[in-house]
Amino acid sequence: MNTLTNVTPFVNEPFTDFSKEENKKAMEAAIAKVKAELGRVYPLHIGSKKVMTEAQIVSINPGDKDEVIGRVSKADQALAEEAMQVALQAFESWKRVPAAERADYLFKAAELMRQRKHEFSALMILESGKNYAEADADTAEAIDFIEFYAREMLRLSRTNETQPLTKIAGETNNLTYIPLGVGVVIPPWNFPLAICVGMTTAAVVSGNTVLLKPASTTPVIAHKFVALMEEVGLPAGVINYIPGSGAEVGDYLTTHPKTRFVSFTGSKEIGLRINRLAGETALGQIWIKRIVAEMGGKDGIVVDETADLQAAAQAIVASAFGFQGQKCSAGSRAFIVESVYDEVVEKVAELTKALQVGLPETNAPVGPVIDQGSYDKILNYIEIGKTEGKLLAGGGKAEGNGYYIEPTVFADVDGKARIMQEEIFGPVLAIGKAKDWKEAIALYNDTEFGLTGAFFSSDEERIEEALETMHCGNLYINRKCTGALVGVHPFGGFNMSGTDSKAGGYDYLLLFTQAKLTSRKN
Repeated sequence: MNTLTNVTPFVNEPFTDFSKEENKKAMEAAIAKVKAELGRVYPLHIGSKKVMTEAQIVSINPGDKDEVIGRVSKADQALAEEAMQVALQAFESWKRVPAAERADYLFKAAELMRQRKHEFSALMILESGKNYAEADADTAEAIDFIEFYAREMLRLSRTNETQPLTKIAGETNNLTYIPLGVGVVIPPWNFPLAICVGMTTAAVVSGNTVLLKPASTTPVIAHKFVALMEEVGLPAGVINYIPGSGAEVGDYLTTHPKTRFVSFTGSKEIGLRINRLAGETALGQIWIKRIVAEMGGKDGIVVDETADLQAAAQAIVASAFGFQGQKCSAGSRAFIVESVYDEVVEKVAELTKALQVGLPETNAPVGPVIDQGSYDKILNYIEIGKTEGKLLAGGGKAEGNGYYIEPTVFADVDGKARIMQEEIFGPVLAIGKAKDWKEAIALYNDTEFGLTGAFFSSDEERIEEALETMHCGNLYINRKCTGALVGVHPFGGFNMSGTDSKAGGYDYLLLFTQAKLTSRKN
């Protein structure tokens, strides 16, 4: 497809059905292919230069700690500065490339990624510990972001045709969305392809150049994306790949006077640090830096007595334990009205105990958490939970040569308990009892976060009230609180969940552009 001629309407990339033997075998073949390429050494990409460094980030398989995924060169401040200068130079020519041509690079990249879908997913299975469905959904979302943002840039470029300004005699007035400049993109490890791709392509298609600093636990899948963009002919210097320490490289670039924006997805603590550092005006800085931040959540599901209780229990378990609870949208809390509390809790415990923990490459329902730090933190929270609630399932380490933890459920947890208030980012679910549905919503709202939530009920008046009063960026009725689709569920949250950036929505590219009004006297 050529953007200069015709663009079809956006359609979400379909998920792969792994119950079909041919799809399962295709993924197994892709895993075998990726395994044959493990242990490679990857360079930095600074413009057209490929830079190997003595210092390296070693990426390991969290499901098999003895397996090295790759060794990635590590940038320091001097290399980060070199990358900044290259990006600044590249911006001067890239910003002049017409929107349709910029979009065309994305369309080509989406098609190539689609052709190699299982290969990208297989690498995530090994590097991040996702099972087949989770990795496949991640790759599909990456393709969706590329396709959606390409179309969005085309739409913005036609604003004066589709939404012309009010005409007055003797003047021609136009509004143009121009790029900001050089941006720092800091994606997370939990959606190491989708969010990395989405943040980067949104910035690039808008005409900006990027310094991409991937998560240190998942740098190889990020490199695979950068290599793909190079393959489709994206000009050198538009995306510069510079893995490195957050304290050294991340802080340096955040405070750099030439940094125009920082796009970040990760923890509340690091997001607030970036916001604080970026808020200080550096010597020579002539703009207010723009921050796009998605910082996590303490999401929950509310169930009243009129709900389909089996569906609610299934949604609670899927939301809590999908990808081991390592999603900012994960439903780590549930509030259930007392008249059906025991029944729902019993169903949740039963479903949780049925989950099998194992190696992601064998497509186990529950895999490892990402690294030693997460492993230790989650196990510590489980010990805290044992003092704050009634342990119903899990409660400790699981077997395997990786960072495996049992899916864990605590019941009878007070709304102010630590495991109800603090983001654990692991397979830990806290359940609380409410006297009625209104108290359940109040308990749900009692958090510093506000990303996703779900309300289960068959009462339309209550649903209307929940839609109005549950304070979160993404609220779902009678379905799980994870699984946002690009173009369908624009994603972003309130309060300490970030800047409500609404990734995958019609407002997103506005964050990477600035509107310029030109008025000409006829």
